[in-house]
Amino acid sequence: MATFAYATTTAIVFLILLPLSCSSESIFHNHHHDASSSVRKSDVDLLEFPLNLEYLEAEFFLYGSLGYGLDKVYPSLAQGGPSPIGAKKAHLDDFTRDVIEQFGWQEVGHLRAIKKTVKGFPRPLLNISAASFAHVFDSAFERPLNPPFDPYANSINYLLASYLIPYVGLTAYVGASPKLQGATAKRLVAGLLGVESGQDAVIRALLYERAKLKVEPYGITVAEFTTVISELRNKLGHEGLKDEGLVVPIDLGAEGKVSGNILAGDEYSVAYDRTPEEILRIVYGSGNERVPGGIYPKGAGGRIAKSYLKKE
Repeated sequence: MATFAYATTTAIVFLILLPLSCSSESIFHNHHHDASSSVRKSDVDLLEFPLNLEYLEAEFFLYGSLGYGLDKVYPSLAQGGPSPIGAKKAHLDDFTRDVIEQFGWQEVGHLRAIKKTVKGFPRPLLNISAASFAHVFDSAFERPLNPPFDPYANSINYLLASYLIPYVGLTAYVGASPKLQGATAKRLVAGLLGVESGQDAVIRALLYERAKLKVEPYGITVAEFTTVISELRNKLGHEGLKDEGLVVPIDLGAEGKVSGNILAGDEYSVAYDRTPEEILRIVYGSGNERVPGGIYPKGAGGRIAKSYLKKE
């Protein structure tokens, strides 16, 4: 009788643990995205499009902190694409350099994650020269800054230039989320969005701490810089208010109670979303998804971006 009870108990435990074992294996497998994963055809383009922004972030953060980029740390990820124009190491304090280096390696991981899920495309030509960023800031202020803005000159300038980047990717991931069909794509985008949001939050927090600081030699506060940059992105996107600086009119603050705006969000403090078309209008600096320029002088990569570059 005891033998029967032992056997019965063992069988029950085995049956209970078997599904958990299978489930754990499934979770482990799904955590490591690879090219053989089942990705719905409708999701492929939406997963590949963000590579444009991930390439930009990887190169800008790696060069800014280390003085070199993908061609040295992970050449195969570039897939033979041209090296970025004007990239160089920034003059950063130790703390900022540490943070930015972490961001750089995180972006390498993002590129790997996407390319283990979909085929991807070669790194597009990126113009991340000081002159390219100076043009963006001149456009934001609607006048030439004198001297021209140099993102690599110091930590404050570099953080202001960084303010331009992860937030755009964040809104792209939010916009893509409801369009995704498969679990693999949804899981990947959720994971990417989490870290991109974190990067944006860190940059905004570091700048918010210095919101009243006047950026030399311009005599313009950090908060004012973020306001004009956000206004420029709203203008280029052509889809209304989807971008906010570090200080806003109180009616735009969280619950209409505060003017401090350490995180940007809508009336419910929910992240704004953007379509690929809006993203292209902004990163091209042209306000037109069919007219490349700015950081992407020859246009972005992938089927979605290239579909707008075709001659009509």
